[in-house]
Formats: sequence, C-alpha cells, structure tokens
Amino acid sequence: MPQNDAIIIGILAMQGAFAEHQIMLQKVRVSRPIQIVLIRQVEDLNRCDGLVIPGGESTTIALLARLAGLTEPLREFLQKKPVWGTCAGAILLSQAAEGMKNGGQELLGGVDVKTARNGWGSQVESFEAPLFVESLREPNRPFTGVFIRAPVILDVSPSALSPPVQILARLSAALLPRGQQLIAVDEDDTDPRDARTVVALRQGRHLLTTFHPELTKDDRFHEFFVKECVLPSLETSKAIAS
Repeated sequence: MPQNDAIIIGILAMQGAFAEHQIMLQKVRVSRPIQIVLIRQVEDLNRCDGLVIPGGESTTIALLARLAGLTEPLREFLQKKPVWGTCAGAILLSQAAEGMKNGGQELLGGVDVKTARNGWGSQVESFEAPLFVESLREPNRPFTGVFIRAPVILDVSPSALSPPVQILARLSAALLPRGQQLIAVDEDDTDPRDARTVVALRQGRHLLTTFHPELTKDDRFHEFFVKECVLPSLETSKAIAS
C-alpha cells in the first residue's frame, strides 16, 4: 500500500533501461518517501506525480505505448506533471526529430527541442565523458555521461508561450567520438547559441538528458529530478487546490 505522503514516480516500462532507473530512484533520499511504479497501462500512469521515460529504442517504445493505449494519456500527463526523458526518452519528448526509421515514429512532444536520432553515431561509437553540472549536488565533482547511440540536440527554440529553457550541461567537441559528423573537433564549440553540444536541459517542469544517468552509480540527476522538478510541481498543485 502507498504511504499517504509518498512521492509516486512512474517509469515507462515498455522497453529499455527502466529497471536501472528504478534502482537509482530507490537510492534517492528526500524529505518524503518515494514510491516507484512501472508504467505499462493507463491506470498506473494516473497514480503518478512524475514520470521517467528511459533510454532504449525510441521507435519500439513509441509503438508499444501506442499499442497499450498510452500515447494520448502520456501527452496529457506532460501538460500537467514533470517528465524526464533520457536518451530515447529525450527523442520522444522532442517537438521534432531527424534520422527516424522508414515510416517515422510518434513523438510525445513537451520540450521545445529538435533532436537527431543516433546523432553521435552507431553503437560502436558509444562513449563516456565527464560533465560538470552546476545545478547538481557537489557541482565540482564531474558526472559521467554515458552516451550510447545518443541523440544530438539540433535546435532549442522555446515559443513565446513556453517556459524558458535552462541549459544544464554541455559536451566539448574535443570529447566526441571520431566517427561523429555533426561537429568538427577544431570547431568553436563554446558558442552558447549552438545547441549541438547541449546534453542536458530543463524546460519548466520537464528534464531532458541525451545520455544515460541510470547506467552509472551516481544518483545526482535522479535526485535533481525529484527535488527540482517533481517536488515543486507537487507544491504548486497543492497551493492551487487550496
């Protein structure tokens, strides 16, 4: 039975690294207990205060969500509550995407970005890189970004009616795999207007990371999502209700 004051975090469990996210969220300690629900049907989703869409295969996740009748409920959830997309989940949260398989795939939207699927290359060009993220606990300690067939953010264009975008982490071009084609190693990658080096961002209540925090032993991004996205959303909902 759920505890009355528990924060209920759902993890979309269609395919991908949902079990790894569950393990990481179980490590997070905040002011209230956290209950984790694996989402495979609409009834599960309706219970949640926040949602994680894991890394995996974005086309497969989108197809299985459609077959489970979850696509429109997920879009409705995005309008009201916090969602964090990692890797494939980041693609699904995009407003537009390139490099889709033949026939394309459905996107959920919710974050005003355009992404490129497998933007850094194939599986053999997966890599790890240190990220310094000021918004995390212990910001001087690098966070290991695990990039596996990771998407690239091509454009960040919030509309006039959307919340502003907060860039949380960038990746230097010097750390990219040699096979990638989007950024030349000798190119100036410090231009803040260049979206291609952005690997983590927040827009309003939503969080997007193009890498896999769940594949590390570092729970700081999971802690950030709960503390900075889910808890404030709950407080806002409580204030409105009262």
